[in-house]
Amino acid sequence: MADILHRIGVKTPAPEKVYDALTTVEGLAGWWTDDTKGSGDVGGVLEFRFPPGGFDMEVVELSPSERVAWRVVDGPEEWVGTTIDWDLRQDGDYTIVLFGHRGWKEPVEFMHHCSTKWATFLMSLKSLVETGEGAPAPRDVQISDWH
Repeated sequence: MADILHRIGVKTPAPEKVYDALTTVEGLAGWWTDDTKGSGDVGGVLEFRFPPGGFDMEVVELSPSERVAWRVVDGPEEWVGTTIDWDLRQDGDYTIVLFGHRGWKEPVEFMHHCSTKWATFLMSLKSLVETGEGAPAPRDVQISDWH
């Protein structure tokens, strides 16, 4: 198994704003993709759509201002069954976000692409919380086609 791991610091006095951006449809649409629907509650399914396709995530864990975890239930074959999680902690003026997209069967080229895309979207999350303006799809940084 292989994992995508990232860490960012978001300048904010407390982790609540970051947590809200990870658990509400409005927050998620502000940094990941405009086309976000569903329920951010435990047991709910969030639906994310992008021009080339999309993903459905079951919310499996929520610890307010500390942790968010999803299981991928629909999307590209390489994603189905993987998990995505965020751990949050406050460190001075910053909320530290530890991101993981875990359980890839093998580090295929698509995983490399997704790692880069996750990094750009995590910077979009940082921008949304710090400035009120993210760069969600389709206004995100374009790095290449999916394949």
